[in-house]
Amino acid sequence: MSDKQRTIAQPIKLKGRGLHTGAEVELVLKPAPENSGFQFRRMDLEGQPVIRAIADNVTDTERGTKLVEKNASVSTIEHLMAALSGMGIDNALMEVNGPELPILDGSSRFYVEEILKAGITEQNAERYFYHVKEKITFKDESKGIELIAYPDEKFSIDVHIDYNSKILGYQFASYTESDHFAEEYAPCRTFVFLHELEVLLKHNLIKGGDLDNAIVIIDRPVTQEELDHLAELFNKPKIKVRPEGILNNIDLHFSNEPARHKLLDVIGDLALAGARIKGKIIATRPGHHANTELAKILRKLIKAEQGKPLPPAYDPNAEPLFDINEIMRRLPHRHPFLLVDKITYMDKWMVTGIKNVTMNEAFFMGHYPDEPVMPGVLQIEALAQVGGILLLSFVPDPDNYVLYFLRIDSVRFKRKVVPGDTLNIRMVLKEPVRRGIALCYGQGFVGDQIAIEAEFMAQMAPKPKIKKN
Repeated sequence: MSDKQRTIAQPIKLKGRGLHTGAEVELVLKPAPENSGFQFRRMDLEGQPVIRAIADNVTDTERGTKLVEKNASVSTIEHLMAALSGMGIDNALMEVNGPELPILDGSSRFYVEEILKAGITEQNAERYFYHVKEKITFKDESKGIELIAYPDEKFSIDVHIDYNSKILGYQFASYTESDHFAEEYAPCRTFVFLHELEVLLKHNLIKGGDLDNAIVIIDRPVTQEELDHLAELFNKPKIKVRPEGILNNIDLHFSNEPARHKLLDVIGDLALAGARIKGKIIATRPGHHANTELAKILRKLIKAEQGKPLPPAYDPNAEPLFDINEIMRRLPHRHPFLLVDKITYMDKWMVTGIKNVTMNEAFFMGHYPDEPVMPGVLQIEALAQVGGILLLSFVPDPDNYVLYFLRIDSVRFKRKVVPGDTLNIRMVLKEPVRRGIALCYGQGFVGDQIAIEAEFMAQMAPKPKIKKN
């Protein structure tokens, strides 16, 4: 899967009935900007409120997944979310004129077909992937439900279902992100046991239900009179039970279509985590509640990770932008006060560099003999020298300029820097340089941990001219 974000190339329009409300609804999928994710807009409500498709907004999972934000709701979103996620879409705006999405044929098939017709556009922004780092579990022992996420280099799902039904039996389905989602998973329709169907009808639900959008499994003895009544309710011709225990209303696409549909639901519900997942999901008897609970756990981890600053990319095998000789041509500092070894990247707003910390540093002789620690003031100086490379690039004759601190603010030391560490430094120009005054924000990392951060104000001034006698 591409590492760039993607959206649909042009709008998509669909119409259909909501499964539970029975109301006719129109849905328009539109391209969306980078990093906007999935959002629903209720066109029928005052102010056309937007509902973000994130796990935080899940409020009900009884017969589908429902989102609520600021008193606006949208439900039965899982098949559309599965279609978007399975087809590699990252950003889309869904405009709907009702509280429930159309059920269509009970799968993701029609959504996928329309996405393929509309086309998919690659965007400029990079995708963010959340890598599962350790085993994550959601379990409901009373119902035999368990979802486990394991670390892995790609996204995959194994689904196991067993409802103690002689008709359905044990079923298994497996998916990886490289599989043919559109052909092998998107067409898989929802299934329902006859006893569940009867309860839903008694509670005035599934008003938009149709024998064309569900596999009905007959799990008890049933008379032809009952089947005739069922056919009448759904305005269908006479129906019968097949020898394998399902109604003869539709043909199965796959022998394990129910398990594949459960897998489809997992894909749709986990899309609410808000990021692409790298990990293996093993789901036993999954349902919307369990799926979205796992999505909520993942979302918390994702938000925590995204809230942490990431170190600059650093490949020790790559040629540096500036080696130590070039640095010495650009900076006036010399031993023992030259505290940057190479510059790895620079543009008009940012520069990154490396300080390799060794026991040979002169300051370790006294700081401290029994526990060598790089002094905080020298960490600040290392950041400033990396930033100086950027700032001096703004003047045509850097040899004739020198940098002075005017102010240092918001300094925070997060961990010790000791011999053997590599201090990976990023300095960002916060606003354009004006009259030789620059405001910068700097961070220093050891591995993926931030060691120091600070704000700097510096002045570029011409070097004092030395008077000759």
